[in-house]
Amino acid sequence: MPERKDDMSIAPLADVEPIPDWAIPPIEGFTADDLDRLPGIPPHTELIDGTLVFVSPQTRFHALVLFLLHRELDRTAPAHLRVEREMTVKLGRRQRPEPDLVILHAHAPSDMMRTFYEAEDVLLAIEVVSEESEERDRNRKPQMYAQAGIPHFWRIENVEGRPSVHVYELNPVTGVYALTGVHQNRLKLGLPYDIDIDLTEIGDPRP
Repeated sequence: MPERKDDMSIAPLADVEPIPDWAIPPIEGFTADDLDRLPGIPPHTELIDGTLVFVSPQTRFHALVLFLLHRELDRTAPAHLRVEREMTVKLGRRQRPEPDLVILHAHAPSDMMRTFYEAEDVLLAIEVVSEESEERDRNRKPQMYAQAGIPHFWRIENVEGRPSVHVYELNPVTGVYALTGVHQNRLKLGLPYDIDIDLTEIGDPRP
């Protein structure tokens, strides 16, 4: 009788990581308020259609684009607006995405323990597209932002290591975003305020 060999490719049950309790959704799905109550939830977790969405590690392109835009938008923002990054926005009971950048009305709450903003606080939502989030950033998230009435949306694509900024404005009649322009090299706009950013400066270490 041939000698039996153990199959070492199958991990013993004792080595299998248990699913944390917070990752098991209730029958009715997660709600926006659950993000503040779930213990041990990973940073930057989003809620989309009642489902928890976990983010992948950030690429250098993603980080440099956010640095450039945050710096320039904040530098030129008028007093009635302010710029913040990576804060979730509560759009509904089961919707709480986290835009990469937002431009807020200055009257939005500013307490230091805040973990989210309301849709009415947001003037512009910005998403930098990454490979794992293409579908969400190009389709689902703009649908959600438009339905919540956020007036402006930018989608930023990586084109050979340079940012390509797709600018959208909300059509108040149809309730959907209309593309107003695609900007490479230079982003010059009059809305939501006067903006002029040299996109070729991505990676520029200037303070």
